[in-house]
Amino acid sequence: MKGQAKWSWKKKLGAGVGGLLLVLVLVLSGAAIYFHLQINQALPEIDGEVTLSGLDGDVEVNRDANGIPQIVAESDRDLFMAQGFVTAQDRLFQMEMARRQASGELSAIVGEDAIDVDKYFRTLGLHRAAEKSLALYDDDVLDVLQAYADGVNAYIEHAQNERALPFEFTLMGHSELAEWTVVDSLTIGKYMAYDLGGHWERQAFNYYAAHHFDEDAALELFPAYPEGRMRNILEEEYVDVTAGLTSAIIPDAFNGSNNWAVSGEKTASGEPLLADDPHLGLSTPSIWYQVQLSSPTYEVSGVIFAGIPGVILGHNEHLSWGVTNVGPDVQQLYLEERNPDDPYQFRFDDEWEEADVIEEVIEVSGEDPVVYEVVETRHGPVMSEFMEEAAGEMDQVFSLRWTALDATEELAAVLQFNQAASWDEFEVALEQFQAPAQNFVVADQEGTIAYKANGRIPIYEDGDDALLPMPGWDADYELRDYIPFDELPTVVDPEKGFVASANNEIIDPDVYPYHISHVWAQPYRYERIFEVLDSGDDFTVADMQALQMDQENLKAREFVTLFLEYLPEGTRREIETDALAQLMDWDYVDEVSAAAPLIFDRWYDAVEGLLYDVIDEEILELFSARGQTTDTLLREAADGNPGHWIMAHGGLEELMDESFVNAVEHLEDEHGSDVSAWQWGDDNKVYFPHPLSGILFFDRFFNPVEPKSLGGSHVTVQAASKRGDEEHVNHGAGWRFVHDMAEPLEGHHIVGPGQSGHYRSDWYDDQISRWVDGAYHVSDMANWQTAHTLRLRSGDQ
Repeated sequence: MKGQAKWSWKKKLGAGVGGLLLVLVLVLSGAAIYFHLQINQALPEIDGEVTLSGLDGDVEVNRDANGIPQIVAESDRDLFMAQGFVTAQDRLFQMEMARRQASGELSAIVGEDAIDVDKYFRTLGLHRAAEKSLALYDDDVLDVLQAYADGVNAYIEHAQNERALPFEFTLMGHSELAEWTVVDSLTIGKYMAYDLGGHWERQAFNYYAAHHFDEDAALELFPAYPEGRMRNILEEEYVDVTAGLTSAIIPDAFNGSNNWAVSGEKTASGEPLLADDPHLGLSTPSIWYQVQLSSPTYEVSGVIFAGIPGVILGHNEHLSWGVTNVGPDVQQLYLEERNPDDPYQFRFDDEWEEADVIEEVIEVSGEDPVVYEVVETRHGPVMSEFMEEAAGEMDQVFSLRWTALDATEELAAVLQFNQAASWDEFEVALEQFQAPAQNFVVADQEGTIAYKANGRIPIYEDGDDALLPMPGWDADYELRDYIPFDELPTVVDPEKGFVASANNEIIDPDVYPYHISHVWAQPYRYERIFEVLDSGDDFTVADMQALQMDQENLKAREFVTLFLEYLPEGTRREIETDALAQLMDWDYVDEVSAAAPLIFDRWYDAVEGLLYDVIDEEILELFSARGQTTDTLLREAADGNPGHWIMAHGGLEELMDESFVNAVEHLEDEHGSDVSAWQWGDDNKVYFPHPLSGILFFDRFFNPVEPKSLGGSHVTVQAASKRGDEEHVNHGAGWRFVHDMAEPLEGHHIVGPGQSGHYRSDWYDDQISRWVDGAYHVSDMANWQTAHTLRLRSGDQ
């Protein structure tokens, strides 16, 4: 009986577990079917017909095998309305999140975790700047913006009616979208200006260093020596940078890029070649959206940020153009003196001025709204108060003067770029592109190649003023004027036969009459581009593509020799000897299967880790472009002038020894003791993360492709770098473009990871492998390879 009872108990338990498993399987299967249907429902219609009320006539949307739309319309209004509709088809979730982040409205759907982000962007005031900019635009541009917004809203209505919103909205419980407005598009434009920065954080770091280290030690960290009148700011009582500014959201210092244009005298076709590959964050979907626009007055192909009409980078039948970031000093911190009797008054010219007080109401999902005050002085928003409640009691605070917070009209310039027929016409349009400041290169059908820096770049009476915060109470430090457009750096048809930029120093400060910046990208990418373009005279499209994928590391070419020269001799562990052998045999190419790039990268990082080990981690976030400083310290030491930071670690030999040992120990822990098995690609992998990747299992859902190993690094032309504490490469050329004026209607592109933002789309991540390998696709404006056609029909017919 006991045995039978025991058996019966086991049998019942087994039946119970089996029943639970069956229920669980049925529930999971049902959920999977539901999710499958929901996801597929959100896929855009790419064939057939859709009625779109508001169109004047029919519009054809012809998608090629890569999902790239060619939009053909009989009027400009129809063209841009269709562009809004089609972009929303592919990227609505991205567009919604972009406008919310830029406007400080994420908390309404994300919850309280996003409150600090919203406070920061409300303080910065990108949305307010967009509203101010609206007043500058003429009716033609406003019509384009409105048509685009109408198209976006038509798709939102269509998707909501069909229950076809992207699946991400379902996951976030966000199904009622507000109407898209013209200000939303302009705010996203302002966000891109923010993403390209302007160096306020380096001013904050310099200020911190000057107050925390001996003068000589602090000045070694400065990109230039502050002489003259700016020294008086250091005599003021120190305002805590850590409390007020270190929680700010700081873009990468060199969201940069490469671009160049080669004269027909140096090309196989006899016509100019142009190449551009902007370096920004790598994500799913891409920052860039590729499109061709065709109407009686527009015929243009290239890329744009989802949420903005037109084509910002690309080509038409007459010319092509591309950009890199100038990185000028367009952001200036001011130290403001607050009236102790009135927190909304600040001293200027011995009088108390009223600041503007803006009440921002931040909606928070599941919580009560947060009422947040933004205070703006004559210079701009008070940044100290963004994260620090006690700042309201401070006698002195930091405010930010930034040219992109002024009213500007970049979209007018973009639309003129799209229609320009020559360099001369393009340059006229460029004057309206005021923020962000970019290095433009252009090649046109007349054979002209040109370079010009654009933007509203303040004139500093003394260039050293831009090194530190300026006294907001002193009228002598007001930035009232800008470098005249005709005097911005410009090169047309140079004798050397090419123009190029890679965020490098673009002027000779001893010759050029105006201050541009103290902080430039390290010169290695530009030097490599120059080296290649200067060495040939029959370049082809394939050569330009190869140069965009070039992995030659000129930083290593310079510093490996120095590192090895100063590494003390002596008994070393076998693994260290093997690592040194790899470096001595290296050809300085950051090739994916090589060990040497990994060893050098970690060694250099270890050098920096020792040099700056006394600086708080949160302050190091403000030390933008510190590689420029590190290189200078090492060069000076090798020339016999070791400064404070080198001598603090016993001189160059002791620094090299300790950093090398540290680097090899870390590599051994991570990659094992067999140095010959170490590979750069094991540590250099690209991921293209989706915004929801960090939530539970959605990482594998939204990023089903394994991270891919790739070559290149942050100092090679093929840019690949990690920002912050990221495990994978998250910064590089999301779009690569090459154009030959001999075939003016053909553009050669890669958009990583793909064109679509929909997980189940064939074009969601189909370009990842091509992006890693450098396999371009051709978009031919005259011979569009149509794979799918959607006809948008007017609802008024």
